[in-house]
Amino acid sequence: MTKQLSKESQELLQIFTKSCRHSILSMVTNAQSGHPGGALSCIDYLSLLYTQVIANTGEPVIVSNGHISPAVYAVLADMGYIDKKEVINGFRTFGSPYEGHVTRHVPGVWYGTGPLGAGISAASGFALAEKKKGTDTRVFGLIGDGEAEEGQVYEMMNFAAKYKLDNFIVFMDYNEVQLSDAVEKIMPVDFKKQFQVAGWHVIDVDGHDMNAMWEALQEADSIKDKPILLLAHTIMGHGVNLMEPAGKEYKSNWHGKAPKPEDIENELLELRLTAEEQNILDTWQKTVSWMPKNMPDVKNINVDTGTPRLYDTDKLTDCRSGYGNALLDLAKTNKHIIALTADLASSVKTKAVQDELPDQHIECGIAEQHMVSCSGGLSFSGMIPFCSTFGAFMTSRAKDQARVNDINNANVKMVATHCGLSVGEDGPTHQAIDDLNSFLGLFNTKVIEPADANHCDRIIRSIAKEYGNAYVRMGRHKLPVLTKEDGSPYFDTSYVYTYGSCEKLREGNDLTITAAGSVVAEAFEAIKLLKEKNISAELIILSSPKQFDDTLFNSIEKTKKLIVVEDHNTIAGYGTQILRTLHEKHIHVNKFTSLGVKKYALSGKAQDLYKEAGIDSVGIMKACEEMMK
Repeated sequence: MTKQLSKESQELLQIFTKSCRHSILSMVTNAQSGHPGGALSCIDYLSLLYTQVIANTGEPVIVSNGHISPAVYAVLADMGYIDKKEVINGFRTFGSPYEGHVTRHVPGVWYGTGPLGAGISAASGFALAEKKKGTDTRVFGLIGDGEAEEGQVYEMMNFAAKYKLDNFIVFMDYNEVQLSDAVEKIMPVDFKKQFQVAGWHVIDVDGHDMNAMWEALQEADSIKDKPILLLAHTIMGHGVNLMEPAGKEYKSNWHGKAPKPEDIENELLELRLTAEEQNILDTWQKTVSWMPKNMPDVKNINVDTGTPRLYDTDKLTDCRSGYGNALLDLAKTNKHIIALTADLASSVKTKAVQDELPDQHIECGIAEQHMVSCSGGLSFSGMIPFCSTFGAFMTSRAKDQARVNDINNANVKMVATHCGLSVGEDGPTHQAIDDLNSFLGLFNTKVIEPADANHCDRIIRSIAKEYGNAYVRMGRHKLPVLTKEDGSPYFDTSYVYTYGSCEKLREGNDLTITAAGSVVAEAFEAIKLLKEKNISAELIILSSPKQFDDTLFNSIEKTKKLIVVEDHNTIAGYGTQILRTLHEKHIHVNKFTSLGVKKYALSGKAQDLYKEAGIDSVGIMKACEEMMK
C-alpha cells in the first residue's frame, strides 16, 4: 500500500462513488424496494476497498450486513464484474440473480448473507483458513452497528481474538441508526470498548474521508496478533440530499424505504456521470487485474478416506466413538480436514484429534452459532470442517446458521451426538427428539443416522469425500455391532455407504420393520422374539429420513404391513417421510404403525426411556403382534 492516495486515485474515487450512488438510487427506486440508507453510508469504504485493494489482490470481502446489497452490486458493476443495466433493472425482481440481500449467485460475492451476525462469523472462518494455510491473504468483513447487538457477534469477537486473526479487518458502519430508530434508543452500546475488551485493535475513522480510511487500512496492516475493527463514523443516506438530513438526526426514515421516482429525479440527474467522467471510469476498468469467478468452485477437493475400521461383535461400542476414530484417521491423511467443537471435545469424541493433531482442532467455546457459520467460511477456503456438538444445540441454537450455509451451498459436516432419548439422564432439554424435522426442509443438507459404530465409520468417510453440507445424528449410549446371519459384522470393511441407502438386516414375510440409529438394535432383538411367536418380520435399516431406496419399497410391497421405529418424535420424522414417499410412488400399505417419542421424557437410563416410549425390543414386539391380529 502507498502511504497516501494519489491525485489520480482520489479523482477516480470521486467519480466511482458518484456513479455508485446513482446506481444505488436507481436500483431501489426501480424496484420500489430495498435498503438505500446503509448502502449509502457504506459506499465510500466499499469503493475505496475495491478500487485500491481488491482490484489487485482479489482478497475475500464478506458483507455481513447483507441488506446493503445495492452498494455491493453498484461497486461490482463499476468494477466491470457485472452488467450495470442488468443489476439496476433486475434488482429484487423475479428471475434475476440480484437478490435483496447479497448472494453468491453474483460474481464477486464470497458468501451470501442476510440474517445478521452469521456473515461476520463466516468471515472469521475465511480469515482462520488463510492463517492455517500460512498465506498473507487478508479478509475484509463488514457489519452494521445494530447488527453488533446480536449475540453471535460477541461469539465471533472472542473467537477472532483467541486465534489472533491479525489478517481480519472488519468495518463497522457506525451510522448510529438501525431499522426502527437510533441505536442509542434501541440498545445503547459502547462498541469500541466491547471490541477492545475482547482483544481487538480498534481504529476510529471517518467513514466518508477516503484519506483517513486509507491511513486506517495501513495502520491495520501494521497490527500483529489482533483482529482489527475500523469503527467508521458514517451518516445514513450520505451523499443524497433527500436522505442525508434524516441520517444526521439519527432517524431511520431511509433504512428500508425506497424513494418515489418523482422525489429522486433531480438527485439522479446530479449523480449522472459526465462523458469525461465515464471515460475516466471506463479507462480505469481496463487496468483491473483481478476478476471474480461466478460461484467460487471448491467442489473438487481430494480426500483420502483411508481404510475403514472394523469393530468386533463381542464388544458394545457407541457411534460417537466410531465418529471420533474415523475423523482422526481422516485428519491424519488430509490436512485440510478440520474438527471444530463447542467445549465438548471429550463428549463428541473429537478429543483424539485435539490431542494428536492440535493444529487441526478448533475450540470455539460455548458458541454453537458462531461455530457453524465459521465452518461455512472455512469450507469456502479449501477446508473440510467437521463441527460437532449435541443434537439439541446444533439443530435449535444453530439452525439459522445451518440454514444460511445451506443457502450458500457450503461444505460443512455437522455431526451431532447425544440425540434422542439415548442421551438419557440429562433430561428433556438435552434429548434431541425434534432435530430431524429441524433440518428436513434444508435443500442442500444431507441428513444421516448411523445404526452402529461400523456404519458410522463408513458414513463419516463417505461425507468427507462428497461435497455438500451434512447433518449426522447419533445417540450417546453404547450399542451392539450389527451382524449378518453368519455372525460377522454387517457393515464390514467392504461396505461402502451411499446416501439414502436402506439395508435389509434380516429377511421376513409377514411384516416390515424399519428402524434407524440406536433403535435398530432394539428392532433386531424384537425380530428374535417374534420368531419365537412364529411371526416373520423383515428388518430394514434406514440411514436418512430424506432419501430411501428400493430395498425399503420392495419390502413394503411384499408385506403390505409397516412399523417404523425411531428415537425421535413421530410428528415429523422417519414415519411421516416414508408415508409421503409411499404416496408419491403409489405404493399401498394395509397396516401402518409409527413408534417413537410422543411426549417429553424424564431423566433416566436410555433403556428405561426406550421402554417407557415403547421403542425397546419388547415394545416393538408387542406392536408387531398387534399388527398381525
